[in-house]
Amino acid sequence: MRKLNILISGAGVAGPMLALWLHRRGFAATVVERAPALREGGQAVDFRGNQMDILRRSGLLEDVRRHQTPTGPQRVVDDEGATRATLPPEFFSGEVEILRGDLSRLMYERTKDHTDYRFGDWITSLREVGDGVEVGFAHAAPAKFDLVVGADGMHSGVRHLAFGPESRFRTDSGYHIAGFSAPNHLGVTSDGLIYNAPGRGVMVAPKPGGAEISVGFYFAAEGLDYDRHDAEQQKKIVHDRFRGLGWQVPTLLEGLDKADDLYFDSLCQMRLEHYSHGRVVLLGDAAWGAGPGGGGTGLAMMAAYVLAGELAAAGGDHRIAFARYEQEVRAAAEAGLKQAKGAGPFLAPATEAKIRSRNRAYRFLGRQPLLGLFRRMALKAANTLSLKDY
Repeated sequence: MRKLNILISGAGVAGPMLALWLHRRGFAATVVERAPALREGGQAVDFRGNQMDILRRSGLLEDVRRHQTPTGPQRVVDDEGATRATLPPEFFSGEVEILRGDLSRLMYERTKDHTDYRFGDWITSLREVGDGVEVGFAHAAPAKFDLVVGADGMHSGVRHLAFGPESRFRTDSGYHIAGFSAPNHLGVTSDGLIYNAPGRGVMVAPKPGGAEISVGFYFAAEGLDYDRHDAEQQKKIVHDRFRGLGWQVPTLLEGLDKADDLYFDSLCQMRLEHYSHGRVVLLGDAAWGAGPGGGGTGLAMMAAYVLAGELAAAGGDHRIAFARYEQEVRAAAEAGLKQAKGAGPFLAPATEAKIRSRNRAYRFLGRQPLLGLFRRMALKAANTLSLKDY
């Protein structure tokens, strides 16, 4: 089998995981990342069911457990901070939970010695030339690779270049998220906190070490126009939507003003008929972005394992490998998309009546046998894909 030279766009989670498994299968990987360095912080990601298998196979499980977020019950609070409903930890946290930035760093540390990482650069052109792909970069000189993988998220540049504009594949929910880190002025130690007003939701969770909290603002806004790279404009949008609310929202907005790790985006989904085009293939959110509740991180890591395994099983023949890769992961991707479809109204119910109804459902979900039913439903999507031994 010829040792393929594979270019990966994206050094978040899926990209480094693919680099790890490509190395184990005898391939060479180069990772190009637009950010000048690894992205720190980020929201928490969780694993459950079959997703735990990829952590074990990759040798990451114990390290993930050492860096996992403090997990306790999720408490729904009102304007005065009184608890209105309580959910068990696994409702949001799965079997293990870790900050996205911590997970990315763990995988980078395992791959940096055998992977060529190029930060502060990105792909500007792709041209297939028979036995490879000629790639243009924003800063580096053009180079030729055997294959190109787009693991560069919801707004994938590789997808745009190889498959067409994002608008072909994107479905907007009418909801948005703003996530960031803030000082732990609430003294949160393990419990997560949820607060709602019509069309708006706030989630607060402790971070390891106790000095900071993760904050998520969710809100309904149809046709919102903004610059994806203008953090100050995005902060103003959040202020406009959440100004005047009770509980700890004013103080959390002060934390937003000082945050340097803001993540702001639409709660949208990506649906593609195929995950590959010639010598270019997509992985994770670039191919099947589901959004919150879709198990996307665990599936992206599992899919990276599958992609590397199928390339090895096919002796490097990308035509066979890409088809088998899609056949393996498609059902799990569709299950995640279905599971996350209603995330916006779930996180930020539109009216006071719907907030009260959601809170009543939360109280019932914390009881048996409904808790058992929820666990089975949550595992259904996570367990759609089982990893083969390649």
